[in-house]
Amino acid sequence: MNNVMGVIFASDYETKLNELTIHRTTASLPFCGRYRLIDFTLSNMVNSGITQIGIVTRSNYSSLMDHIRMGRDWDLNRKNSGISIFPPFVLNASREMYKGKIEALYSIQGFLSHNPEEYVLLTNSNVAMNIDFNKVYDAHIKNGADVTVLTHKACPTSSRRMVVSAQEDGRIKDIYITEKPEDETYDIGLNIYLIKKDLLIKIVEKQYSRGCFDWEKDVLTKQVHDLKLYQYKIDGYVAVVDDIKSFYNENIALLDNDKRNKLFYGEGVIYTKVKDSVPTVYMDNACVKNSLVADGCVIDGTVENSVLFRGVKVGKGAVIKNSIIMENGEVMENAEVCYAITDKDVTIRNGRTISGYETYPVVVAKGKTV
Repeated sequence: MNNVMGVIFASDYETKLNELTIHRTTASLPFCGRYRLIDFTLSNMVNSGITQIGIVTRSNYSSLMDHIRMGRDWDLNRKNSGISIFPPFVLNASREMYKGKIEALYSIQGFLSHNPEEYVLLTNSNVAMNIDFNKVYDAHIKNGADVTVLTHKACPTSSRRMVVSAQEDGRIKDIYITEKPEDETYDIGLNIYLIKKDLLIKIVEKQYSRGCFDWEKDVLTKQVHDLKLYQYKIDGYVAVVDDIKSFYNENIALLDNDKRNKLFYGEGVIYTKVKDSVPTVYMDNACVKNSLVADGCVIDGTVENSVLFRGVKVGKGAVIKNSIIMENGEVMENAEVCYAITDKDVTIRNGRTISGYETYPVVVAKGKTV
C-alpha cells in the first residue's frame, strides 16, 4: 500500500478517561500488560505497507514521544518515510490548541500535499484490533467510494459513538452520533476512514473556512447523501477504549485465550517498544490464576483474573483480584485490591484494601500511595 499514507490522532476521549490521561495521551495509554494503544494502529499500518505516518498530538504527549522514539520498533526509522509527530500549535500564532479533526488536518496540509501518496487513512488511536488495511483499500477502489468508514457490531456503551446504517451494497444511508449509552446492537463507526487525499484537502479547506471543526458531525453526518460513503465491516476482535469502564473491560476481556489470539495473531504481528527486563519471579507463596503477567514482576501473593504490567511487586499475603496493576506498581504485604485500576508507580501499603465494583472500578492515579 505504497499509495496510502496514515494520519493518527493521538488525543481523544481524555475527559472520559479521567485519571488515566492526566499525564498522557489516549495513544500512549498502557494496554494488555506491555503494550500502548497506539501500538495496534502503528503495527496494522506497517503490516499493510503504510510507512508514511503523521501523528497529530494535542496535550501531554511527552510519554508518547518517549514510547515511539524514531519508530525503530515498527521499522519506521527510514530515510524517505517514517513517522512525523505534529504538536497542536502548528497553525495559529495564538498558541491555541485545535478544536477538532478539521482544524488539525488544516494545520498539516503541508505534510499531506508534499508527500506522493494518493490516499489517506485517518484513524484515532483508541482501537485495538488486528487488520490488513489492504483489504480496506481494495474495497474502497471496488466501490468507487469517496470515503470508506470502518465499523463493527456492538452496543454503543457510551456517548459519542457513531452509528451507521447502510444499504445491502454497503453504501451508507444514515449516520448519527449517540448522546447516551444504548442496549441494542448497531454498526458502530471506529473513527477510521480511507479517503483520497485531494478530496480530503478540498473538504477540509471548505469546512475550515466555514468555522467547522468536527469531522464526524460537520462532514459525515451532514454530507451522507452528497458523498459516496461506504461501510467496511470488521468481523474480528475489536477493542474500543473511550472511557474508564471500556478500558477496564477490554483489558480483562483479553484474559480469554481466544480473544487474545485473534488480537495478537490475526493478520500480522503487533509490535511495541522493546524493553530489556528480567523474567517474572514467582516466590514460595505465589498463587496466580487466569491472569496476564508481564516480565519483571515479583509475586509472593495471590493474583486472580488480573492484568499485571512490567515490574509489579506483590507482597506476601497480598491479594489482587479482577484488577489492572500498571508498571512498577507495588501491593505490599496483606493488602487487598479488587476491581481496581492502579496507574504507574502506585503503592498500596501493608494491610490496605482497595475495592471497587465490576461496573465501577476504582482508579488510583499515577504515583499515588494509598
